[in-house]
Amino acid sequence: MNPSPVFSAVAGALFFLQSAAIQAADWPAYRGPNGDGISTEKLNLDWSARPPKVLWKVPTTTGFSSFAVGGGKAFTQVVRDIGGVPREICVALDATTGKELWAADLAAGKGGYGGGGPGDGPRSTPAVSDGMVYVLTPDLVIHALDSATGKPHWSHDLVAEHAAVNIKWSSAASPVIDGDLVFVMGGGPDQSLLAFNKKSGQVVWKTGTEAITHATPVVATILGERQVIFFCQSGLVSLAPKDGKLLWKLPYNFKTSTAASPVVSGDIVYCSAGYNVGGGACKITKEGDSFTATPLWQTPGNKDVPNHWSTPVCKDGYLYGMFSHNQQNVGPLKCVEIATGAIKWTQPGFGVGNTILADGKVLALADSGDLVVVEASPESYKELARFKAVAGKCWSTPAVSNGCLFVRSTEEGTCLEVLAP
Repeated sequence: MNPSPVFSAVAGALFFLQSAAIQAADWPAYRGPNGDGISTEKLNLDWSARPPKVLWKVPTTTGFSSFAVGGGKAFTQVVRDIGGVPREICVALDATTGKELWAADLAAGKGGYGGGGPGDGPRSTPAVSDGMVYVLTPDLVIHALDSATGKPHWSHDLVAEHAAVNIKWSSAASPVIDGDLVFVMGGGPDQSLLAFNKKSGQVVWKTGTEAITHATPVVATILGERQVIFFCQSGLVSLAPKDGKLLWKLPYNFKTSTAASPVVSGDIVYCSAGYNVGGGACKITKEGDSFTATPLWQTPGNKDVPNHWSTPVCKDGYLYGMFSHNQQNVGPLKCVEIATGAIKWTQPGFGVGNTILADGKVLALADSGDLVVVEASPESYKELARFKAVAGKCWSTPAVSNGCLFVRSTEEGTCLEVLAP
């Protein structure tokens, strides 16, 4: 018996909705749901035939905070003048329309954070989870807010409560959530690395005597064990998320500022910094319950593989990112083999923006506001599409959620529809 046309139409609609639900996902934190800058959503990236549709565009006039998207809202951080006083603000926008839903006043803003030029401001990105949004200010105060209203639930001043020592240009790291825990870097002796219960705000563990950096930690599973990896001034420090137990350390050089996050690919961990530090990678091995980090390679200097603050993405053993130190408007996009440091190709003209991996393609946001789709292949640079997303300086990272790209600069933020046909 053949199904009726009405039944077929309904079944087709239900299949489409189910497929969309499977493919779509929130982008709830800095560099996405897994902190690796990767989205598996099916997208339309053939922009010659079907350019992105601008759903909305709003002013986002200060700072380098990226968008976090969850529960139908897009969150970011800015500085606003309130009564003649600069204030740090967490803003919640309707993800579909761009309408501002609430703005939470967090603290007195510095007005100028130093080193960022025009539009300088907060660099941290909020993280949203289970009806709450978590914000780390440049002065190392972590706030937990109601994601629906912006009302405060709890907060901790890491300087006052945990003897944190801030760094030049103030903190740029974002809070990282894994399960019921929120991880932050900032504290004094024996409490530099902290985990809070995301619901109650209680300290779950604190450990380490480390000088902090601007780098956001990452959570990954290596050789079957979950771990949170902090990039401190001493180097990489890996801890067990549940109790803060030290798993392994890798000494790594520090000079002036470290701001790019570590990148994990299987049992290899990559890290890099500007200021002539350069990039390198280590291999993690495990014997019994003991981990060891063994250096694979390191290339110092600002010429080859420095990541000033742009964290690369990794696919099939190759890094794709903006490898340069402070080369605004001209710095190159490169492909680098993570196991060896070999540079496979270089394409100038991107500056110091950021990359993500979307639908198997590299999505590069140049610091000029151009959004460029590039084939994720070590063979050669192959540009597939280009679109002018925003005006202003883009030192933030794009976000992908529910068939849309969320991009912001020091002037404006936008939502671009790129639903797959």
